[in-house]
Amino acid sequence: MISTNKIHANSWFIIANPTSGNQNFSKKWKEIQLNLKKQHIDYTSVFTQYAKHEIELVQNAIQKGFRNIISVGGDGTLHHVVNGIMLQRYVKTSNITIGVIPLGTGNDWIKHYNIPNSIKKSIHIIFQKKRVLQDIGLIKTLNNTPTYFNNVAGIGFDAYVVSTLKKLKKLGKLSYTIAGIYGSIFYKKPILKIIIDDKEITEKSLLTIFGICKYSGGGMQFTEQVDAADGLLDITVAKNLNFFDVVKSIHKLYNGSIMHHKKVETYKTKEITIVPKTLKPFVQADGELIGTGPIKVSIIQRAIQFCIP
Repeated sequence: MISTNKIHANSWFIIANPTSGNQNFSKKWKEIQLNLKKQHIDYTSVFTQYAKHEIELVQNAIQKGFRNIISVGGDGTLHHVVNGIMLQRYVKTSNITIGVIPLGTGNDWIKHYNIPNSIKKSIHIIFQKKRVLQDIGLIKTLNNTPTYFNNVAGIGFDAYVVSTLKKLKKLGKLSYTIAGIYGSIFYKKPILKIIIDDKEITEKSLLTIFGICKYSGGGMQFTEQVDAADGLLDITVAKNLNFFDVVKSIHKLYNGSIMHHKKVETYKTKEITIVPKTLKPFVQADGELIGTGPIKVSIIQRAIQFCIP
C-alpha cells in the first residue's frame, strides 16, 4: 500500500487568499488555474476563510505529506504560510519549499529576489525548480509567544504605519505614502532600551528595523548590503528623527540612502532585545501587527526553501 506521504511528496499544495490586493480575485484565480494546467502541475488548492487560516492549512498539508507549498496573495499571506511551516513539528522546515504567486498590495518580499508581479511569470519561476535556502527571523514577546518573519520586522514608527494602513488598503500603493505622512505627524516616539551584543542604547527612537530581506512598506529600503542566508539580522536604528527629518528624507527611504543619515545607525547581529521605557510601541512582522514590546528577536539560518528566478 502506498503511503499518503509518498503520494503528495511531489505535488503542490496551494493556499490562496481571496481577499489579497485590490483586484478581481475570481478572474485572477482562473488565470492561475489556466497557467498551472499549461505546466501540467499536480496540485491541491484551498482558500483561506479567516485571519491566520494559512497556519492551520499549512500544518494539515504537511501532516498529509505535502512538502511543496504555493502562497497566492500578498506579504501577509506568505507571512502566515511561513509561520505555519515554522510552528509545525512533523518535518524539518528546510525540507519544505515555498513558491509565491503575488496578488497583494505591497508584495515587498518578491522585490528582493526580482520575482515579477505577474501570474504567468511567477508560475514559470516556481516550476524552473531553482531554490534558495533563506533565513527566517523569530520574535518573542514578553509572554514568550513566537512569531516568525521572512522579510522585515520592526518596532515603532513602521508598525504604527501598518496600523494606519488597514484603513487605507483600498487606495492600493498610494496607501503606504498616505499612512507614512499621517504617521510622521501624529506618531509619538518612545524611549527604547536596545541591547545588541554587548552594546546598549537607551534613547528616544523613531523605529528599529530587523531585516532579512531588503524591501518593506511598499518598496522602502530600511536595510542595505542584505544577505538573506548569512545568519545575521540587519538592524537599522532610526533615532530621534523629527517630522522635518522624515519629510526631507522620503526619497532616501526608497533608494536606501536613509541608512547614511546622521541620526541612523546600522548593525548586523544574531540577536537583539528591545525594552520600551515609555509608551507601548507597536511591533510588526512582514507588515502584520503582532503586539507591543518588549521583544527579543533572533535568527534561524537557512530555515526554508523558496523558489526564485
